[in-house]
Amino acid sequence: MSRRTVSLAQYLFTRLRQLGVGSVHGVPGDYTLRALDSLEPSGLRWIGNCNELNAGYAADGYGRIRGLAALFTTYGVGELSALNAVAGSYAEYSPVVHIVGCAARKAYRTKALVHHSLGENDLRVYADIYKRFTVAQASLFEPGTAPALIDNTLQACVRLSRPVYLELPSDMVGAQMSDEALATPLDVRVPTNPNELEDRVVDAVLQRIYTSKQPFILVDGLAASDQIVDEVNEFVRITGFPTFGLTFGGGIINGSLPNYHGIHAGKYGSLDFTPYTNTADLALLFGPLLSDTNTQGWSAVPRKDITVAFRRNSIELGVTKVHALHVKGFLRRLLDRLDASKLPKPLKASSLPTVRDLAKSLPPVDPSAPIDQDTFYLRISSFFRPNDIIVCANGTPLVGGRDFVLPPNTKLINSAIWLSVGHMLPATQGIALAQKELGTGGRTIFFEGDGSFQATAQELSTIIRYKLDAYIFIINNDGYTFERLIHGLDAEYNDVARWRYLMAPQMMGAPNDGSYDVETHDVGTWGELMEVLQGENFRNGKGLKMVNVQMARDDVTTNFKPALKLAGQQLMDPTN
Repeated sequence: MSRRTVSLAQYLFTRLRQLGVGSVHGVPGDYTLRALDSLEPSGLRWIGNCNELNAGYAADGYGRIRGLAALFTTYGVGELSALNAVAGSYAEYSPVVHIVGCAARKAYRTKALVHHSLGENDLRVYADIYKRFTVAQASLFEPGTAPALIDNTLQACVRLSRPVYLELPSDMVGAQMSDEALATPLDVRVPTNPNELEDRVVDAVLQRIYTSKQPFILVDGLAASDQIVDEVNEFVRITGFPTFGLTFGGGIINGSLPNYHGIHAGKYGSLDFTPYTNTADLALLFGPLLSDTNTQGWSAVPRKDITVAFRRNSIELGVTKVHALHVKGFLRRLLDRLDASKLPKPLKASSLPTVRDLAKSLPPVDPSAPIDQDTFYLRISSFFRPNDIIVCANGTPLVGGRDFVLPPNTKLINSAIWLSVGHMLPATQGIALAQKELGTGGRTIFFEGDGSFQATAQELSTIIRYKLDAYIFIINNDGYTFERLIHGLDAEYNDVARWRYLMAPQMMGAPNDGSYDVETHDVGTWGELMEVLQGENFRNGKGLKMVNVQMARDDVTTNFKPALKLAGQQLMDPTN
């Protein structure tokens, strides 16, 4: 029997397809063209973005929903343009496979002065840079080793939920290799824990839980990439302990659970939980990414001595005890052994406010009143429904989104530490694509400031080109409001051009033949907004729905203004 072979490109793309990738984002370049011919035969779709940076952002969003994304750029100019996005994926644990089409192997051997190089005889300089922003790298220069390198690199991407880097020389695209390994799916399961150590740490955690008097649960966004959302929700439901999210962790916990109270933002949130959390004797912290922005200058970080932190590869008890254990398996063991009859019932928990109660307490809408940041996010929550994915850009939507009241089975996508302006519009394209491929029936709903929109507005054309379904609410407050309130309230550097935003779909090629629904609205009062939200065609989630929401120039959530003032002071004196 003759041995069957496939090309290197086919092998790589088949592996991606086996891992659930349906589409590859990128920008074509001369070093990538031959490889792109193998995408469709391998069952993958090409999504051509307007530039490589945006393609990286789109892959980031896609990876957060599908569990793996692929980005394909060309050597040098392309991969460096995408580096900012890949760095963000690294910082916030989004699994992106970055494939770089590069020069033929002979150019590396002879140190040729090829285009897109620095002209200094070192063609590996960009690959060296990427070692700092990826968890695994592979140079596919030899047919005999390429399959194993691909497999190991992809496994690392999924298991660690961080970007990886693959160099694909143009003369290796068609190199033939055995397809035998493709018959065996890659093993991306989390390793099991040593039983004795796991049992010992479970005992220690249970002891802390059972003897606590005033415990609480704090959930952050890495619970999603750690794949422990189901386990954490089960733990929250069984214990009944007061539960809060951090900004990055919004949407992780089922918002209908009675013991979920909302986002903990220290004294800078719409609800202040600090009278309870500051006197607690146990904080159970899941999936933490405790950046200054995510925790309002670390004001929402519990004391180390009362904290049990559940991280992807470690369980941390208090100040000094760190145990190398994989969290998913550990939580399953913890849940199996949890005795509900021994759980404390904290007395002060019954008096804690909830974001649901806050929304219900709002006065009736005055249709003629201007839309304000303080209540916009609470009120628009009634528009959401199960299976929706809500996306918040950096700036006022990031903070405002803390007040969303989310139905069950919704996801909230935002940023915790990288906070790159313009990130979330291309990410929304990737999210809408993933949502469409998964066929959940949910909608993709995006909130973005006018300044952020201008940074990456080109990708609106990609949404239109591929006829993706997305809502885009532009929070139009005439510039960079956060920056204004930190420093330079009336400074020109915080201004942006006053675009006619609702004309963008037409300029970017939206069809007018009925094949793709485009709906645009300009609103400035509550009455105008409510009329839009109640429209039957608007609610159906089909096509592109754009709403230009006009708000006051210096309007932000009231309780967050002191945080911005503090940020300005810390820029002058970081030790303050």
